[in-house]
Amino acid sequence: MSELTHINAKGEAHMVDVGLKDETVRLAKAEGFVCMALETLAMITDGTAPKGDVLACARIAGIMGSKRTADLIPLCHPLNITKSTVDLTPYAPGEHPEGKVGIHVLATLGVTGQTGIEMEALTAVSVACLTIYDMCKAADRGMEITDIRLVLKEGGKSGTWSRED
Repeated sequence: MSELTHINAKGEAHMVDVGLKDETVRLAKAEGFVCMALETLAMITDGTAPKGDVLACARIAGIMGSKRTADLIPLCHPLNITKSTVDLTPYAPGEHPEGKVGIHVLATLGVTGQTGIEMEALTAVSVACLTIYDMCKAADRGMEITDIRLVLKEGGKSGTWSRED
């Protein structure tokens, strides 16, 4: 593993200077899953949740969250995000490869810039998952947010990284 770029020679946290780095097209994908009771999933997919359209709200919340990453993560650079999508896929019993019931969240973020966009993708997923939980917690406090992770990173000096590699 390479040295931590957010730690200076004195061992102090600092914001990395990206001023001399070349601008490149960068992409990141992250995913997560909200496990829930079958009745909760039905409420979401039937559109009968008391707080409204859970999937639409979570999608917008994830996009908004991606744009606020630098406000939430202290050493992240503010980025001029060029792409932010949040896809939500319901999984009923027997549909998910691991047998989970709930909502899979996939965020795809893009930027042309001097630093990566992985944290924005992870933030989008986290905020979307938290929004699903918030909108359904009255019906199912046992929901679990799981498997939040980076799936793909493209661009920059280190090139492409994929979870499948």
